[in-house]
Amino acid sequence: MIIKSVIPKPNYQLEITTADERQGIFNVQPYLKAEAFAALKDETVFMRVHNGGYFIEWECGADLSADTLFADIGWLITA
Repeated sequence: MIIKSVIPKPNYQLEITTADERQGIFNVQPYLKAEAFAALKDETVFMRVHNGGYFIEWECGADLSADTLFADIGWLITA
């Protein structure tokens, strides 16, 4: 799947919309324990997420693939 948009939310949540208009919330908190994601504990760093289409990334070098996001996303039901 292709990531259409990613919107950072409070409490290390990401609102993800796919190219086919599915929406979901991804919780980044469990990843903050890993050294590669430690810089994201600073919320100003976390909020500067970049959408790469098939991945998301931050300036600090942390990234998540679309496969990772979609494997553990909480899909929202939209009418």
